[in-house]
Amino acid sequence: MIALLSGGTGGAKLARALAEALADPADLAVIANVADDVWVYGVHVSPDPDLVTYWLADLIDPRGYGIRGDSWHVMEALAAYGRDPWFRLGDRDLALCLIRTELLRAGRRKTVAQQAVADAVGVRTRVLPATDTELRTRVRAAGSWFDFQEFMVRERARGPIEAVEVEAADDAAPTREVEAALHSARLIVIGPSNPVISIGPILAVRGVRGALAARTVPAIAVSPFVGGRAVKGPTDAFCAFAGIESSARGIANAYAGLVDGIVADEPVDGLPHRVTDTRMDDRAGRARVAQAVLSLGRELGARIPPTTTRSEGAKAP
Repeated sequence: MIALLSGGTGGAKLARALAEALADPADLAVIANVADDVWVYGVHVSPDPDLVTYWLADLIDPRGYGIRGDSWHVMEALAAYGRDPWFRLGDRDLALCLIRTELLRAGRRKTVAQQAVADAVGVRTRVLPATDTELRTRVRAAGSWFDFQEFMVRERARGPIEAVEVEAADDAAPTREVEAALHSARLIVIGPSNPVISIGPILAVRGVRGALAARTVPAIAVSPFVGGRAVKGPTDAFCAFAGIESSARGIANAYAGLVDGIVADEPVDGLPHRVTDTRMDDRAGRARVAQAVLSLGRELGARIPPTTTRSEGAKAP
C-alpha cells in the first residue's frame, strides 16, 4: 500500500509511525539505503536497514542507534586483546549481524538475509534493501577519500566535504521486491533522511529514479529540516556540498519530478504541501507526521483506507 524510501533515523522514525497507523503493518514496504553497509569484525553490518528494523521492533536504544539495553562484552574483549573496536556493536546487535552474515556467506541474497533479521525480532513490515548489489558510499574530505563509516565514525564527519560518490551504482539494479513495492504502492513516500547520502544512493540504483518519474500514484517527500536546519547528523554539511538549500523548498527542488507534494514545517509555493511540526521526538510527534503524510496522500488521490493508531506496548509492526 505504501512504499517508503528511507535512510537512517528520520526515515526509520517515520516507518514506525506509518506501520502503527496502518491497519496491517505488512502494507508498508521500506526501501532502505545499503550504500553505508560495512564488513567489520568478520560480519556484514547494514546500518540503515537495521536501524529501520530496530525502530519497527521497538528495540531502538535511546541514543538513536543499536539495541536498547544491549551489553558490550565483545567490544570490551576486543579492546582488552589490543584490537580497535572503532565501530561499536552491542552483543545482541552483533548476533543479528551474524545471522545476516551466515546467509550471505551461504550465497543468499541481501534481501533474504535482511528478512531473516526482521523475522528474528518479529517485524512484519517489509524492510527491503534497495539492491542486492554491494554499493559503497565514499566521501572525500580535507583532501582524502574515506569509506562512509570511516568518515562518519573514525573521522567524526570532519569536513569540508569535497566529493561524494556511490561506487557500483551504475551496475546496481533494484531487487524484484523493490520493483514490486514501487509498482504496487498506492502512495510513495521519500522519508526525512539525508537527501545526499541516504536517499541519493537509493535513487542512484538503476531504474529507481525512473520508476518514481513514471509513477501513476502520488509521491510525497518529508523534509528533514526543522527551522532551516537538520535535526541531527551531517545533513546540513552534505546538502551545502550538494547545493541543496536547507529548507522545504530545497528538498522540493532536490526531488523535482519525483514528488507531487511535501510535508514540512513551512509552505512551498507551487507544490501541494502540509505544514506541521515535523519533529518526531516522541510517539505523538511521529504520529503527527505520519497522519500529515497520509492526509496529503489522500488529497493527492492515494487510495488509502482509514488508518488506526495502535497503543503503546502493542505487538511490534
